Amino acid sequence: MIFMGHPMGMNKTKKTLFTLLFVIPILGISQYTDVINSNRPGQSVSAFAVGKNVVQAEIGLLYEQQDHSLLNTESNIWATDISLRYGLLFERLEINWEGIFQNQDITFINSGLEDSYTNFSRNRIGLKYLVFDPFINPKRANPNLYSWKANNKFKWDNLVPAISVYGGVNYLFGDNPFYVGDPSLSYRAMVATQSRLTPRFVLITNFAYDRISTDFPEMSYLVSISHAFRNPKWSVFLENQGIKSDRYADNLLRGGIAHLLSERLQVDVNLGASFKNTPSRVFISIGASYRFDFHKDPETSIDEQKAGQNGGPIKKNSMKKKKKEGGSGAEDIDLGPTKKELKKHKKEEKKKKKARKNKKEKDDGVIEF
Repeated sequence: MIFMGHPMGMNKTKKTLFTLLFVIPILGISQYTDVINSNRPGQSVSAFAVGKNVVQAEIGLLYEQQDHSLLNTESNIWATDISLRYGLLFERLEINWEGIFQNQDITFINSGLEDSYTNFSRNRIGLKYLVFDPFINPKRANPNLYSWKANNKFKWDNLVPAISVYGGVNYLFGDNPFYVGDPSLSYRAMVATQSRLTPRFVLITNFAYDRISTDFPEMSYLVSISHAFRNPKWSVFLENQGIKSDRYADNLLRGGIAHLLSERLQVDVNLGASFKNTPSRVFISIGASYRFDFHKDPETSIDEQKAGQNGGPIKKNSMKKKKKEGGSGAEDIDLGPTKKELKKHKKEEKKKKKARKNKKEKDDGVIEF
């Protein structure tokens, strides 16, 4: 369904662009993590996939107050925002469906007339593929055991982002009042980047060309920065979105907070507003994300395993069931060692260095016959 239905009027350049998005070589490395990685609470899309055989549902309920000064209208909007993501075939590849089903009650102030529109304001399916990961070298991701400052300061090479590309289709049901005159199928292309500025700050950007093949194609950008607290179960974000087309243009600002209840469940709330009055928009959304984890690590034959890969010799109690430690999974997120841990590590290194020095001095004082 994704690849069919190209309109006859699509020019050669657009056809080429759309084709290239789906023929990038599939060369994957592991994108799987133990803790849920959700695109909520903002609208920006992460560069990373959810992981092979992981199913993730991200659902929200939105209310918006919208007033248009030129048309002299007032609107109340209720909407359900749904995203279903699945790690398909490769660790770097993800298929996702995004839908916003909304009801808009509109009042025309001059005439006193009222109307109601109900349909999908967003209904699209597509593929996202990670083409570049700067952390493919594990040494870059490892924390510095000797310096808290080195782990938490900004570095210029942290601006080098992970990059993914997206290609998909929008589908309209019936006579959609939000896209009057548009064909039932149109296309969307996007580039998403993600940079880890520090262990706690992440910068995401999205650049999209949407509703390709319609009379009103749309260009948009998203810039989002998120911050994880020392307790990584809590995080906040700030996001700016710009939209430009002949049908609608706007500039939006969002902010919100997310809380990790378990390694599979996250809840969130966000609110935002526009910078214009044609229309003016104020909105709030609450939501949750849940992951169904069917991921399995690939098996490696014993002939291909390296020495020591299985953890060394079998110990006496190695077959005994281990007691599950407390925690919700968020503690698996590595924000680097604390100052206290670094101080303890340096103290231990100092003792070892002193012991080696004393041993050397003792050895140097022995008279050999």
